[in-house]
Amino acid sequence: MKMITAVIKPVEFDNVYAALEEIGVAGITATEVRAVGHPKGRTELHRGAEYTVSFRTKIKIEFAVTDEQLDAVIEVITHAAHIDANGEDKVFVTSLEQAIRIIHTSKACATP
Repeated sequence: MKMITAVIKPVEFDNVYAALEEIGVAGITATEVRAVGHPKGRTELHRGAEYTVSFRTKIKIEFAVTDEQLDAVIEVITHAAHIDANGEDKVFVTSLEQAIRIIHTSKACATP
């Protein structure tokens, strides 16, 4: 199994999520994060004053896939998020030894 972590622009999240659902990926975790990368900030103009923006708001999505799904998932994410050579968005793949689903039932949660 592999753990996929993708850091993408917020505007691309709906496209990526819909594309992942189409290929059968279910159960993702999405978190709003702030990231800094290359270049290490940009200068913007607001009401006549210049200021440097170091961090950009991103969405980090995380989920596990089988080894067989890996290539398709990477293709879907890079296509749907319009990831290109500028390196602003990223996809990380790590090996995952084990994933355990925890199922809660009222009996299991009750104390004797």
